Amino acid sequence: MHVLSSRILLRPADPERSRRFYGETLGLAVYREFGTGEERGTVYFLGGGFLELSGRATAPPSPGLRLWLQVEDAHAAHRELAARGADILREPVREPWGLIEMWLTDPDGVRIAVVEVPPDHPLRYRP
Repeated sequence: MHVLSSRILLRPADPERSRRFYGETLGLAVYREFGTGEERGTVYFLGGGFLELSGRATAPPSPGLRLWLQVEDAHAAHRELAARGADILREPVREPWGLIEMWLTDPDGVRIAVVEVPPDHPLRYRP
């Protein structure tokens, strides 16, 4: 199988509330929109992939669903997101595995890891 593109599909309980969160609170740029009205779909750029909000969920998201967003500076992202009113679960902390991680949730409870990969981390540094 040769994958050409990928995206994560979320079915929010309240599409408009989730569009405000991902577009305004997180500040993700819109790749495209489709449909009309409250039920329209919105696809956001998500680094090397995409995040699509479309449809409406009648049940909560899978409890194991997580988003992992890499940023240049987790502390700067924390200040920015806190100022925008994001529901931050934990401020940035350097984990035992070397990444700096902050955790927050979207309006439906989807947990989002905002991760900084320090210059000396094996994900960036290859001796």
